[in-house]
Amino acid sequence: MDEYKSILVVADVNNTEQSALSRAFQIVRDFPTPTPITFFLSIYDFSYDMTAMLSSDERDAMRRGVIQQREEWMKEVSAPYLQAGIKFTIKVIWHHRPFEAIIGEIFAGEHDLLLKATRKHDTLETVFFTPTDWHLLRKCPCPVLLVKNHDWPLNGSIVASVHVGSESETHVSLNHYMTEQAIKFSKPLNAEVYLANSYPVTPANVTVELPEFDPTSYTDAVRGFHLTSMKALRQKYTIDEDHTRVLEGLPEDVIPKVATEVRAGLVIIGTTGRTGLSAVFIGNTAENVIDKINCDILALKPHGYISPLDPNN
Repeated sequence: MDEYKSILVVADVNNTEQSALSRAFQIVRDFPTPTPITFFLSIYDFSYDMTAMLSSDERDAMRRGVIQQREEWMKEVSAPYLQAGIKFTIKVIWHHRPFEAIIGEIFAGEHDLLLKATRKHDTLETVFFTPTDWHLLRKCPCPVLLVKNHDWPLNGSIVASVHVGSESETHVSLNHYMTEQAIKFSKPLNAEVYLANSYPVTPANVTVELPEFDPTSYTDAVRGFHLTSMKALRQKYTIDEDHTRVLEGLPEDVIPKVATEVRAGLVIIGTTGRTGLSAVFIGNTAENVIDKINCDILALKPHGYISPLDPNN
């Protein structure tokens, strides 16, 4: 498969260590064709809004000064990660909505992978997702890789959270897309690929309301369908059976469990990428899974997804 042709990395202004930038160089290190990396920051000083009494030249000078300071800082913090042969660009723009600036740069620079560091909760051993993170997960047109501030585990794994129980074209296509991305990432990161799928528990109310209903036969039939669908998917990509998991339960319980079991450094999920009022959620399943995973997350949109921020839309 073709490697990524251009990668955008969002600078982490809260840390000197740039985990997303480190991961970007790790990903492209062994690509046969050097992939350019753009280190990006959207900056806005709200004191600028209080400078109406200044001349336009003075306001412009203030804005340029803030941008220049950030550019110098980005040069300093990125220096430890730079690698020979890889084109590296620093870009700072003045914008008061970071997610709009990031997605605008995705379109303008034709980047096909976005990396951003996640923030660890101060008191809990969990990841804290900012509003910008959620906006990017919902509206970014390209894959979004949210990076934890730690190295990948030695001999780690990649888990693709597939949904083989659906026969809809969107889900089937997304399953293949997630599997292909898992294989793509496994090469530069030297990781094994696992496919994980959950199937629903038999509804308790059905057994009460329909005495003739056989829950055992129903569960066996559902599990059999999921196993057969998983077999077809793994065989297409020559993935061994012992690298697949088909378990009963909710995805938000099954996927984190599998990720822990196989020491996953990355979990790949599909998101619905809704817009408008429904953009409050990126899909209940994906949102709940994301909240419970303690490793890097790669979020993919279905093929044909159109971002609400697409300038051509």
